[in-house]
Amino acid sequence: MPGPGVDNGGVTATFLYDGDCAFCSSCARFIQRWIPTSAAVVAWQQHGDLSALGLTEAECDAAVQWVVPGRPPLAGPDAIAALLRSSHVGWRIAGWLLALRPVRVVAWPVYRWVARHRDRMPGGTPTCALPQASRRSL
Repeated sequence: MPGPGVDNGGVTATFLYDGDCAFCSSCARFIQRWIPTSAAVVAWQQHGDLSALGLTEAECDAAVQWVVPGRPPLAGPDAIAALLRSSHVGWRIAGWLLALRPVRVVAWPVYRWVARHRDRMPGGTPTCALPQASRRSL
């Protein structure tokens, strides 16, 4: 299991993304370079025990995940908002805004659209469009 991260409350946090997707991996590199956080930013395929986090492969394949022990996992834009809130004040404000109900109403459909079209996003490849089970057979 990768090293732990920390959210603002001093609790271990992990942000999981799809490491088999070039677009998702590009986003993770952006996070690691530009969004200072103590959370572990990890490809879910490289995490040793998803069930210990209360997650399944299908959930991780469907959306990024934010996991803090003892709390329910957050997915998609909710996970991104939590990640942003674990950073410094500029990113924290963006995270709070993303978590606002009116913004979330728009954020989820946008997130789903991007997820469906991630093979066409900057850094994406045709493999990004395939479901996880299909990518393993390549």
